[in-house]
Amino acid sequence: MLYGLKIATRYLTASKAQTALLVLGVAVGVFIFIFMSALIGGLAEFILSRTVGDISHITIQAEDPDPAVLIDDDGHVLAAIERGRARTATLPDAATYLPLIKSVPGVVAVSPQIGGAGFLARGAQVAQVSVTGLEPGRESAILNLRGYIVEGSERLGSGIVVLGETLADDLSLRLGQTLRLQSSTGASAVLTVGGIYDTGNGMIDGSSVYVSLPTARTLFALPQGVTRIEIKLSDLNAADTTALRIAALTGLDAVPWTDGAEQLMEALDAQAQTGYFLKTFALITIVIGVASALLLSTYRRRPEIGIMRAMGAGRGFVIFVFVTQGALVGLLGGLSGAALGYLALLPFPSRDAFEAGTLPMDITQGSYGLAITLTVIGAILASILPARSAARVDPVTAIGQ
Repeated sequence: MLYGLKIATRYLTASKAQTALLVLGVAVGVFIFIFMSALIGGLAEFILSRTVGDISHITIQAEDPDPAVLIDDDGHVLAAIERGRARTATLPDAATYLPLIKSVPGVVAVSPQIGGAGFLARGAQVAQVSVTGLEPGRESAILNLRGYIVEGSERLGSGIVVLGETLADDLSLRLGQTLRLQSSTGASAVLTVGGIYDTGNGMIDGSSVYVSLPTARTLFALPQGVTRIEIKLSDLNAADTTALRIAALTGLDAVPWTDGAEQLMEALDAQAQTGYFLKTFALITIVIGVASALLLSTYRRRPEIGIMRAMGAGRGFVIFVFVTQGALVGLLGGLSGAALGYLALLPFPSRDAFEAGTLPMDITQGSYGLAITLTVIGAILASILPARSAARVDPVTAIGQ
């Protein structure tokens, strides 16, 4: 075995320029494999962070209570009685469930909220808005308000409202100005603009306002309970299983973000399939390059192979020499390509610092070990045909050449 390795190494070093070119070709293939892995993986992370990163991964929403029903003696419905025109569905026992939800593995944030519709008025200007009441001090538990603030602060206190920049421009509002917020229940409050945010999403920036949870309780006449509980996970891909666990633990209907996101999941799957095809083509290129080079080497070294066979070397030994030669080329090219790929990805920002307009390259998803392993395996497979061709060389004919 050691003698076979020595001969394979000597074959590679005998023509250094040819070997260097072959290793470079393999390294380029590995580099493409790593680059595509980092790009496809980073792009998927970027898309998910932009579409799912700032929303609830699991939501527990209060359901509207069924109206009271009058039924006659024969079981026929006579009338449905609606108790009040503006009822708000609530989760009255939310405080009991919160510790249970927080104890579930993978849960990083739990945000009890009160939400509803309302009207924002400043002078003669009125805008219909979606009102969300958040716990003071935990405003960025789900939506990263702190990161989107362009003026003021995200901190919600008594008499404070935080709204989007689009909405502020529509109503000609500035930081510190007062306005009136009226809820769908008819209650109203005079609030001061404490912060203005810009998420880049026109729908949110133009229609969503945030107040403190106590303020929302006053506006929607909810002295206790909440209308929904939003949950954030450390791994958003575990939303389905975690939602089932929370539902089993609390008895509440926990809805993961994947419900209704079929098109997004299909797009991500298609993107991943595209990445697999591109990486497969890179590996095929490596295999073809190694096989071609070794076939040429076999043809050039037929006299030497004939001498080895005449001196008693068996076919298995010749096959071992050329397979080892292919493995060494794959290993050298794989290591070189992995190193080049890592160095090329270093200047790109980390996944937490992705910015719009830049390539979302994720250096952690380069699949370096996989690239090297597949390259070595591919090189070994590519060397089998040339090795078997070399083993079939007739000693007498080869020496005569």
